[in-house]
Amino acid sequence: MVEWVEAQLIDGRTWRLVAVLAGIRAIEFDPLRAPEGQPNSENGLLREAVRQLAAYLQGELRKFQLPLDFQGTDFQKRVWRQLETIPYGETRSYMQIAEAIGRPQAVRAVGAANGANPIPIVVPCHRVIGASGKLVGYGGGLALKKRLLELEGVVVSQPRLAGIPLA
Repeated sequence: MVEWVEAQLIDGRTWRLVAVLAGIRAIEFDPLRAPEGQPNSENGLLREAVRQLAAYLQGELRKFQLPLDFQGTDFQKRVWRQLETIPYGETRSYMQIAEAIGRPQAVRAVGAANGANPIPIVVPCHRVIGASGKLVGYGGGLALKKRLLELEGVVVSQPRLAGIPLA
């Protein structure tokens, strides 16, 4: 059974968290479409997810401990699992993700999978930036991406890429 809850966690924006028995299935920013399933503010997993997101946004949590229910292609799931390995306060380029999953020629496909990530923030797609160090694409908007990275201590004008020293 699909259950969901809506919460205002930052800037008065509505976030919808969706869960099934197996885990969190989605986090949606400013949802426009009607939700699937039933609202349930008493769902323990959803309550814990809201608690962890709030703690993260207050700078009190660095790593989420939530069961996830990925719905996507095998390639997308590989990318999303790789995103989970990016440490708090660090960034990676799409190329680095492609190389890490053994598909160095699949940079655009990595970008597409990153953009299709159904569980943003928990699966930190906001930590992926362009090869030039620029912020590119984010479902929650670039202002939120910048804010999340700054919350983690990333200097957005000079993001830290693994293996590339800061000037």
